[in-house]
Amino acid sequence: MKIAKDSVVTMNYTLKNDAGEVMDTSEGRAPLVYLHGVGALIPGLESELEGKAATDKVSAVIAPEDAYGARSEDLLRVVSKDGFQGEEELLAGMRVQLDTEHGPMVAVVSAITGDEVTLDMNHPLADMTLHFDVEVVDVRPATADELAHGHVHGEGGHHH
Repeated sequence: MKIAKDSVVTMNYTLKNDAGEVMDTSEGRAPLVYLHGVGALIPGLESELEGKAATDKVSAVIAPEDAYGARSEDLLRVVSKDGFQGEEELLAGMRVQLDTEHGPMVAVVSAITGDEVTLDMNHPLADMTLHFDVEVVDVRPATADELAHGHVHGEGGHHH
C-alpha cells in the first residue's frame, strides 16, 4: 500500500545538516511511527513520502521553509539573570526550560551580558536545510480510533 493521508507509516530515518553531521536518527532505536497527513512530520518530508511504499528508500533535501522555518528575531528574549534558580552557572549554548503562556518551552542561552541573558526560543533546526535518508518499513491504514485521536496508538495499551 502507498503512503497517503490517514496511512500509518513506520520508517527508519537519519537526519543530517549541510555539513553532513547527523542531527537525529532512529538508528539503534525503534523506528518512527506516524500518522500521515495530520502534520506530525515537517511538511517537506510528508510531501516527499507521499505515494511511497514499504521498502522504498527516500533521500530528501528539505529547505528551511518546508522544515522548521526561518529564524525569527521575535523569538529572542532578554531576561535578567536573577530569574534563574539553580546552582549551575549559566553559560552560552546551554538549554533552559521556560514556562511561557504556551506551556514549557526550551530555549538556548545565546548570550550573557552582565546581568542580562539573551534566550533564543527558535527551533534548534530553524534556518537549516535538512538532509533526510528515510527507509519506509511499513504502511498500513489507520484505525478508526487513531483517526479520531489524530495520532498513532502504541503497540498494546491505549494512552489518553
